[in-house]
Amino acid sequence: MKRPYRVVVAKPGLDGHDRGAKVIARALRDEGFEVVYTGLHQSPEQVVSAVVQEDADAVGLSLLSGAHLTLVPRIIDGLAGAGRADVLVIVGGIIPEGDIPTLKEMGVGEVFTPGAPLPSIGQWLAAALDRREETLGV
Repeated sequence: MKRPYRVVVAKPGLDGHDRGAKVIARALRDEGFEVVYTGLHQSPEQVVSAVVQEDADAVGLSLLSGAHLTLVPRIIDGLAGAGRADVLVIVGGIIPEGDIPTLKEMGVGEVFTPGAPLPSIGQWLAAALDRREETLGV
């Protein structure tokens, strides 16, 4: 990792279960990321606001409710509208296999489903953000 990247971990929508999001947040911290966890029941607008306020490099969206095809595009569009289309969006949770290509077409960098090894998430994210920095010439 070229530098400590800042990641917002968010729970958009009405899903009330955040154990997985907290585990991911802790694992990313352990890997050297700066992590901000927004808590439960965040609207897409609140997620975008947190990303902008924290000047985040990435946002990890934890979704278990089945609303990913509604909430994720609203967040991606909101980031673009806020001038932060550069933010890497990753999604985790209960995501049907058939929806993963759709999410990636929307602009999601990667989707992690239950059982993904925690170190592999941090490694993937660090490598993706390093590549982004190289591409942007930062």
